[in-house]
Amino acid sequence: MTVLAGDAASLQMLLVFALIAGTLVLYATERLPLEVTSLGVICALLALFRIAPVEGPGGADLLSPSVLLGGFANPALLTVLALLVLGEGLSRTGALDRVSAAVHRLSRGSMLFSFAVAMLLVAGTSAVLNNIPVVVIFIPILHALAARNDRAAGQYMMPLSFAAILGGMTTLIGSSTNLLVSSALVELGEPGFDFFSFTVPGLAVAAAGLVYVVFLLPRLLPARDAGPSGLPAGAAKQFKAQLSVEAGGRFDGMRPVSGFFPDLPGVTVLAVERAGDSLFPPYDEALALRPGDVLVIAATRDRLTDLFKTTPDSLHPEPGPEAAGVQALAEAMVPPKSRLVGVTLERAGFRARHGCGVLGVERRSRMLRRRPTELPLEAGDVLLIQGRREDIEGLRGSQDVVLMEWSAETLPQRHLARRAGLIFAAVVGAAASGLVPTEIAALSGATVMIAAGVIGLDEAVQAIDRKIILLIAAALALGAAMQHTGGADFLARAMLEAVEGASVPVVLSSFFLLVAVLANILSTKATAVLFTPIAAAVAHHVDAPVEAFAVAVVFAANCSFASPVGYQTNLLVMAPGGYRFLDFVKAGTPLLLICWLAFSLVAPIWFDL
Repeated sequence: MTVLAGDAASLQMLLVFALIAGTLVLYATERLPLEVTSLGVICALLALFRIAPVEGPGGADLLSPSVLLGGFANPALLTVLALLVLGEGLSRTGALDRVSAAVHRLSRGSMLFSFAVAMLLVAGTSAVLNNIPVVVIFIPILHALAARNDRAAGQYMMPLSFAAILGGMTTLIGSSTNLLVSSALVELGEPGFDFFSFTVPGLAVAAAGLVYVVFLLPRLLPARDAGPSGLPAGAAKQFKAQLSVEAGGRFDGMRPVSGFFPDLPGVTVLAVERAGDSLFPPYDEALALRPGDVLVIAATRDRLTDLFKTTPDSLHPEPGPEAAGVQALAEAMVPPKSRLVGVTLERAGFRARHGCGVLGVERRSRMLRRRPTELPLEAGDVLLIQGRREDIEGLRGSQDVVLMEWSAETLPQRHLARRAGLIFAAVVGAAASGLVPTEIAALSGATVMIAAGVIGLDEAVQAIDRKIILLIAAALALGAAMQHTGGADFLARAMLEAVEGASVPVVLSSFFLLVAVLANILSTKATAVLFTPIAAAVAHHVDAPVEAFAVAVVFAANCSFASPVGYQTNLLVMAPGGYRFLDFVKAGTPLLLICWLAFSLVAPIWFDL
């Protein structure tokens, strides 16, 4: 086999392979924290290539510390961090809640249909817009949609990333990886891609992948949710609260269906109070809510937060002028010796005394049908409190309640939603139009978001996940080591020797699988750049069209489903979905195999092999 030049496997290359294998095992088993493993990998690489350096032309050190540590200053890493800050700004202002509500309305309440519509929308948008801003746009939208569908965010975030990647396979501009392969072809003297050069086979692969993403993937994912209280999904308390029906408001004219109110998903209406009378479920379908009615409800903290976002004036107590400023939500328990024991909230004057309102009361899961404001409090009751951050922090010294420190959460600042939306739209527009590179647009947008007061500096720092920083830095260091020691070239030669004498479709299918596997170890961009010249050499050797093997590189390099380090969108959804490394391996490997099989069936027909 003389297709590819190269020496026998070097000691450095074998040590890099061993290090990659050990790293993947540690990532998958999480016997050590991901941060510790990532730092250990970087230190091992620094020590290895200090002892056994890899020399390039002119004696240059190809794997010097500056190269191995360059991942910490990599534009891709900085872009991801800036986009996390932008996403946090959108989330904290509730700027995109209306989009999720529109998708939910379009689906007419069908959970599966709304999820399918969202995935198709993501994939379609990714076909004409870079995957990274698409995922950043849809993270808060899908998070809100998950809440509306009573699903954990962990069941929606990974499908979001995968749908964006699949959509990006269909056009030249769908992913920067596609453009890299096209540019590399031109440098090799081969024709580059047109806008729709691989749209037809791309649609076939994407369609097969989306079937898996919509119907099977959510069933394989953990029902984790990095909720405001840090509790796992399903562990939330049921708080009793009350809603007032305002003239022309969301609840005015709402009617029950089959005895209940389906337009209030995740909310149990315990009673409807009207002119001194109390109506209990099941409700007559002739009943229509009207101004002045009061609903006594039971809902989780997340549902009450959602109601506060959309209809803050309906919850009792209404936010008054004194509630201006950064609003927060927290839980507090009534201790046995509290002055609130045996007293109603109205008589206690809780708001006047502490500057905070009580949105709901939880009492050992008992479904009481009285208004929370008329309920004498008991020791052990948990109050869901809303107010200014400084007023809630002032409860620490109160003898009336015991503040649960871990429960504090900043509420969406809806008056800043328009500002956050405009900043984000400017970032997406600048990056999508090519006016400035994505990293410049994202970093500038994050800076403006902080300077404009949409998100505080402390909140911006908290939005940055250290796991992502170290994962990217370690992955880039491993990728550089594998490239400069000849590891990728060695694997390509080994693959060609294994399929020597096989038909062109078999060689093409094997080549696709090799590139797809390596894309989950290296980055998609590194894999694309590294394997495009190899693809051209292999095509010439087996007397096949170069375009077929180049398209294989495009699709396979984008198949970074089985690892969070393969592509930036996977890293973006890792924290919001509460995923572990092994979650991507379990859920992403089947999708990689589906794309491989779909390409192996379609490519020979499309390219007439």
